[in-house]
Amino acid sequence: MYPDLSYLFHDLFGTAADTWLSIFKTFGLLVALAVLTAAFLLKKELQRRAEIGQFQGVPAKIVSNAPLSMQDYVLNAIFGFIVGFKLVYIVQNLEAMQADPGGIVISGKGSWLGGIVGAGLLTAYYFYLDAQRKKQGTREELKTLYPHDRIMDISTVAVISGIIGAKLFTVIEQPQAFFADPIGQLFSGDGWTIYGGLIGGFVGVYILLRRKAIPVLPVIDAVAPALIVSYGVGRMGCHLAGDGDWGITAAAQPDWWFLPYWLWAQDYPRNVLNRGVEMAECVGKYCSHLPEAVYPTSVYETTMAFTIGLILWGLRKKTTPWPGLLFAIYLMFNGAERFLIEGIRVNDRHEGLGGFTQAEFIALILLGIGAVWAGWLLLAKKREAV
Repeated sequence: MYPDLSYLFHDLFGTAADTWLSIFKTFGLLVALAVLTAAFLLKKELQRRAEIGQFQGVPAKIVSNAPLSMQDYVLNAIFGFIVGFKLVYIVQNLEAMQADPGGIVISGKGSWLGGIVGAGLLTAYYFYLDAQRKKQGTREELKTLYPHDRIMDISTVAVISGIIGAKLFTVIEQPQAFFADPIGQLFSGDGWTIYGGLIGGFVGVYILLRRKAIPVLPVIDAVAPALIVSYGVGRMGCHLAGDGDWGITAAAQPDWWFLPYWLWAQDYPRNVLNRGVEMAECVGKYCSHLPEAVYPTSVYETTMAFTIGLILWGLRKKTTPWPGLLFAIYLMFNGAERFLIEGIRVNDRHEGLGGFTQAEFIALILLGIGAVWAGWLLLAKKREAV
């Protein structure tokens, strides 16, 4: 496994493990790649739908070189303070940053002097920028904006509301841990519920689309392939880092299995949680592997996600006349995929949910919503044709 880039470089080039490259955690990098992948696919599909007339452009006045307001100065001074506050502390405490980047970045630890210098430098830069803007003069132009022109807004809202949703659902699932250490649970790098992120992201984007008067159904149809493919990319990060999203102890490999053994069972050596027993002759601080091999469920989910993504991408043009249908199909695939994989994953089961895990329960709800929604759309279309 590769908990961070230093281990990847160690295996590829023979460099030392636990170097400064350990700041860059594999899971975090794959999550960033997942966001970029989703944004790319979403923009492509939104552009296609705009070209066929599914979206109407909205006139908007674009102002260039407008003078900076007091709010701009205040917000950027705060941003400069945060960057300086953290950056100087990170440079001074590189070992702590290597050990726990997430914990350092989101903690209250930092350099006050670095923060003051950062705020001062950014404020000075904004004074210079404002002077240059005044020399060039303010320009206004009228442009027609389409949803794909707002891809940065959509992606940002989806990520922020998704993070909030993921944490909220984790608190709901594990209330004892939250009440024992509320601040630690909220600001830790652990404890993310994927369905909480999905629901939170949906709510955030829905509110944004309504505020911008953008049709919701065509947009969520465009989101569907991007969402499942990016989920697969994120699950690759789970596997490569060994972040605990693995399965139960694997049964003996059957005779009919023709793929490599690691696709059937994996003991996750050098997993990022350092869970299991210590490895012999191991280099670096991540030196544990599971005592019994488990099903690499993240690999299975990545495979299913990419397969579903290809199916949805192939259906996107055929389902265009039925806004909402592609997303309904996505919900069915998503629910079925997650319900099936939960059968061999390690997860808590809840008596209050009928013995299901939280993910299984939500998966069944999504599967049901998707089936009813798709059936209703197809039935309505059939009635129109009569």
